Amino acid sequence: MGRSRRTIPEELLLLALDPATGTTAQPQSLDLGLAGAQLVELALAGRIAPDGDRIAVVMARPTGDPTLDSALELLRRRGSPVRAVHWIGGPRLGLRQIYLAHLERCGMVHAVSGQMCGVLPTTRYQATDTAISRDIRARLDSAIRTGVPPDPRTAALAALAHAVGLGKHLYPGNEGRSSRSRLRDLIRHDPMGGLVAHAVMDVQNGVGAQPRRTANGTGNGAPAGTRATATAPGVPMQPHRGSMARAVAH
Repeated sequence: MGRSRRTIPEELLLLALDPATGTTAQPQSLDLGLAGAQLVELALAGRIAPDGDRIAVVMARPTGDPTLDSALELLRRRGSPVRAVHWIGGPRLGLRQIYLAHLERCGMVHAVSGQMCGVLPTTRYQATDTAISRDIRARLDSAIRTGVPPDPRTAALAALAHAVGLGKHLYPGNEGRSSRSRLRDLIRHDPMGGLVAHAVMDVQNGVGAQPRRTANGTGNGAPAGTRATATAPGVPMQPHRGSMARAVAH
C-alpha cells in the first residue's frame, strides 16, 4: 500500500483533532475506533474479510504500512477468525498515541510541548496542513447533505465517527441534531464499516456477549457468556498508565 492515500485510522484521528486546543475529542472511545478503522483499512486492502461477526485473514502479505501490518500480523498469529468485538475491545489500548506519533512522522501534525499546572509535561498536536482536515470533513458533509450513497471509505469513516461519539464534536448543539442523525444513518452503506462500528459501540456498552442479529433476523451463532472487553487469547492486556505519566493530547 503506497502513501498516496490517507488511511481511515489517520483520517479518523484528524477528524477528532481539535485545531484550537491540539487535543482529541472522545479520547476514551477513540482507541476503540482506531482499532476498528485498522480492520476496515485491512479489508479494503484485501487482507482480511468478515466471517459473520468474526474477522478472518485472507492474505497475510504486508501492506507496507507499519501500523496496519502490526495489526495484520497479530490477526495472522491467531490462526482462526477472531470476533471483532474482542479484537477491538481487548489488546490495543494506546492506539491514539501510536497514531499521533505516526502522523507526526508523516508530517501531517507537529507536536507542541507544554506543562499542565506548571508541573506535568504535556504534548499537544497541531495539523500541519489544515486543508487535509477540511477535505475529510467536506466528504462527510457532502454525504450528509446530498443523501447520495458515499464511497466505501467515506461510509466507513462516517460509521466510525458516529461509533466513537464524534457527532457532537463535528455537528454540535441543537442545530447539528439532524446532521448527527444522518451521520448515524451512513453506517448502513458499508458492511465492514458497519460491522466494526457496531463492535465499537458494543464494547462501550458492554453487550459484546450477545450475537448480533443479521438483517434476516437470524443470529450469527457466536457463543454467549463472554464479556465484550475480554482480551483475545494469546494477546496481553496493556496496563493502565499512572497518573503522573507523560500526558498527550486527549
